[in-house]
Parts: sequence; structure tokens; C-alpha cells
Amino acid sequence: MKWGDVLRNGWDAIRNHKLRSALTSLGILIGIAAVVLTVGLGQGAQKQVADRHREDDGNLLIVSPGSSTSGGLRGGFGSASTLTTADADALSAKAAAPDVAGVAPVLQSSNQSLVNGSTNWTTTVVGTTPSWLSVRGRHLSSGRFITAADEKNAAAVAVLASDTAQELFGPLNPVGQSVTINSVPYEIVGVLTSAGSDSTTNLDDQAIVPLSTASQRIVGGTSRTSVQTIYVKASAPGRLGAAYQETNAILQYRHGVTSAASADFSITTQQSVINTTSSVNSTLTNLLIGVAALSLIVGGIGVMNIMLVSVKERTREIGLRKALGGTPAVIRRQFLCEASMLGLTGGLLGVATGVGGALVLPHFVDNPVTLSVPWILIAIAVAIAIGIGFGVYPAARAARLSPIDALRSE
Repeated sequence: MKWGDVLRNGWDAIRNHKLRSALTSLGILIGIAAVVLTVGLGQGAQKQVADRHREDDGNLLIVSPGSSTSGGLRGGFGSASTLTTADADALSAKAAAPDVAGVAPVLQSSNQSLVNGSTNWTTTVVGTTPSWLSVRGRHLSSGRFITAADEKNAAAVAVLASDTAQELFGPLNPVGQSVTINSVPYEIVGVLTSAGSDSTTNLDDQAIVPLSTASQRIVGGTSRTSVQTIYVKASAPGRLGAAYQETNAILQYRHGVTSAASADFSITTQQSVINTTSSVNSTLTNLLIGVAALSLIVGGIGVMNIMLVSVKERTREIGLRKALGGTPAVIRRQFLCEASMLGLTGGLLGVATGVGGALVLPHFVDNPVTLSVPWILIAIAVAIAIGIGFGVYPAARAARLSPIDALRSE
């Protein structure tokens, strides 16, 4: 029997049992669609993080405070208040740090309620200096950013990120309007363009106020000079290492640190943030691919089950083929062909479903989906392999049938 006849007979067998074949392919369809979407979401998230940090040309250092100790328990880095505005001023000195292009200290408070008339929105309020805009590589869509005069006078002004402005003012331009934070009205002087998310924060959902305003009116506390983070921008990507050394030396001198082990601060680079985030995304993606693989196994069991039923139903047909000279190899090839066609059908429909989901999903979640052609081809190959792998036993069983016994069966 020629391959053309084998394929034609296989397709006829599938077409004659449309509902059964469709239900059999459904498990493979779900598994393949899950793999395509999972890989797409994982790669999309990694690309989004990389693109976001690439906008800063990879020349950003992030200085975090050291560890706090409370009740004998030591917290992680960032839990203490070891960084101050004086540290930021020292890092801004060109004589001491010639490879540092900009410094932006940050003091922020989460879960702050912003009120505009009858509308309120809970977001993060970030207190910083005018240099934050250039250091963080952000841009304004309207209005202006906070100024040195705002910082000096602890002015009640705010710049809103795009999502925050949308939630509070809808389609209206908020510049010139006001919002209330802690019962104090703040004039909206500008709106930032969209920047997506970084590894921990939605950059489009925050309100920026002068650092002096945040320390005096929002965060409070006994120390009005402490900051939570200092962003340091190198003069060029190639000078990042020099900027790192200068930043580390200045802070060690100011904090009286004699060894790296006793440092009460940490400095991370943009690339380390990218690597950490990519590692987390990759781990989650692999975990979800493993879950999707379970549905492929279930789909493969469905293929085996339906092929065993097919062998049982077509026992007389198998006997007749053998009586007319059909060899076990021909019988085995026929049933393997049918099983692989079921796998291919489920794979192609699964890929189509995954691609459709990749086009629709970004409208509902704040994460791009990147379609990977190699992974799509791998998914189709796996679907065919599942069909063949789980069709081997039914095909072998059909090939072992005795012609006499097969023709006798009712």
C-alpha cells in the first residue's frame, strides 16, 4: 500500500467519526495552546523588562539602605534607614564622582489615597528631586516636572503617572487641577508618559512630589533626611563601572565602612535587575510549561484510548486486509498514521488557538505576548510525537491480530 493510500484511509477513518476525533484532539489542542501562550507571556515579560531598562542605556545604579534589626531579628537589605539626602548631595559632587551624571534620592509611601472630588485612587507617592526625570529616563506628556523652587519651599505640587491620571481624571487633562493627599490639596503640574512596569512596580501608577514635601507632609517620622533609595546615573554606559567604584567609595567613607562585609548599603546595577527578573520569569515559564505538558499527556492517553477502540471496532477489517496479503507492517503503519493525524490536527488547532490568544490577551492584561516561531514548530512536532507515541501500542495490537480470529469476530 502506497503512502498516499495510507494517508487517505487515515483521513477517512477520522472524518467518519468527527465528534470522537474532535474530542480526542481536544486534550492536545489545550496543551499546545497553553504552551504557546505560556512561552509567549514569559518571553513578552522578559522583553518588556529588557526594553524598559534599555531606555536608560544600562547606565543606572540603584543604591539601597542596609538591614534593620528588630527584636533580635535581622531584616533584609532595604529595611534600615541608612541613606540620607546628604549622601545624595555627596554623590552629586563632580570633584568626587566625575563619572556620575545625575543623582536622584527617593522617599516613597505606598497605599496613599488621592482624592479628586468624589473620585479616589490608592497609589504610591514618590518624593524626589528635579533630577529624577532625567536619571530615570522618564518624559512628560503635558505640563512640567517639579522644580528646585518646589523642592526648596516643600510645595504642594504633584506630577501624576499616566494610569493614575486616567483613574482620577479620565480623559480630562489634569494639569492645573488638584488632588487631596492626607487632607492637603496638591496642584497637578504635569503628567508622565507611559513607561510600563519594572521588576517590582507599575511605573504608570504613582504620584511624584518634591522630596521635602514627602518627608514633611506625607511620610513624616523623626528623621526628615532619610531616603529609601538613591538612583545614580553614570555619564555613559561605558563608565558604569567607574561610577560604581566612585559611589561605593564615597558611601563607605561617609558611613565609616571599613570592609565590604560591614557595609550598611548595597549597590545594584541595571543589568543585575534584568538578570534577576529574567531568571524569575524563566522559572515561572518553565513551571507553567510543565503544567501544560500534563495536559499533553492527558491528550496522548485520549489518543491511545480512541485508537484501541478503533482497533476493536475494525477487527474484521484488519482480518480482511491480512487475508488479502496485508503485512503486519502495513497494518501498523495505517494505525500509526491515524494517530499522528489526530496529534497533528490537535497541534495545528492548538497553535491557532494560542496565536489567537496572543493577539487578544494583551488587551486584557498589562503584559505583551511574544510569539516564538521555533516554539510553535516545536509544539507541532510534539503534538505529532504524542500521537505517534501513544498510538504505538494500539497499532502493534492491531498488527498482531490473527486473520482467522479477526474474520471470526462479531
